[in-house]
Amino acid sequence: MSDTDMDETDVQEIQQSLQMLRREVGKRIVGQKPVIEQLLACLLCDGNALLESTPGLGKTLLIRTVADATALDFSRVQNTPDLMPSDITGTEVISETSEGTQFRFDPGPIFANVVLADEINRATPKTQAALLEAMQEGQVTAGGNTYELPEPFFVLATQNPIEQEGTYPLPEAQRDRFLLKILLDYPDREEELDIVNRYTRGATEMIPVDRVLDDGDFTRAQRLVRQMPIADDITARAVELVRSTRHDERLEYGASPRASMGIVLAAKARAFLEGRSHVVEGDIEAMARPVLRHRIIVDFTAERDGITPDDVVADLL
Repeated sequence: MSDTDMDETDVQEIQQSLQMLRREVGKRIVGQKPVIEQLLACLLCDGNALLESTPGLGKTLLIRTVADATALDFSRVQNTPDLMPSDITGTEVISETSEGTQFRFDPGPIFANVVLADEINRATPKTQAALLEAMQEGQVTAGGNTYELPEPFFVLATQNPIEQEGTYPLPEAQRDRFLLKILLDYPDREEELDIVNRYTRGATEMIPVDRVLDDGDFTRAQRLVRQMPIADDITARAVELVRSTRHDERLEYGASPRASMGIVLAAKARAFLEGRSHVVEGDIEAMARPVLRHRIIVDFTAERDGITPDDVVADLL
């Protein structure tokens, strides 16, 4: 068997496992197909995601379900104004041993494969910075020692857009650390009926899901996503889209080359999730909004007129 055949077999096996993962997530999450697709695409890109919605739309349940349906370690951080950086990263503690008093590092909840940072905008800027530094560097420094975070490592943060009192909005430079900003909307009538029936009948325990992927599968999938073929003209369209944000009069400033890379990589992940062997223009169009919406800011006039970043991206597309 050639290396090419082995790669094709590898691709098919991982793609089938990802379809099984989608079905397992669907046991608990009703609808929200674009959201699930974007979240899984983000994980395949080895990226971090910022999820935003009003309360009660299943952000936390979605993230917990993805962790439950994989063999990835999961931890949750409930952000509050009194949360300290060491509460997340860990701290050195004094312990008594037969050899005398020693310092021992006690790892914080960030030492997991999937870290849910709930309501990240309720943490103080100092705590936000500690979390985002760990996201960027893949390590934690304490007491002069450096501790590597596990691989794969994902931070999936949530925030509530309507309760802004007592919050600390993420600065633009820190929002750029997130590959995608994913918006959850209200379910339609039939989906809401399904949710009510599913969670108000029978047992009160969490609906069980099967584990279908492990950390090795994610590593293989991430490697295969980066190898996904993409035509030069499709890459050029992604680049031109990002460049056009820098000249749009409705925006205070445009997106950086990191956004260009993000769109192309996210498009590759979407193509992989769809079971295709190459990227199409529809992948660029589908991933442009979640990659760009937190990287561009509309000016005062446009905001007064009700124009959102998604509106601008739609026009530029």
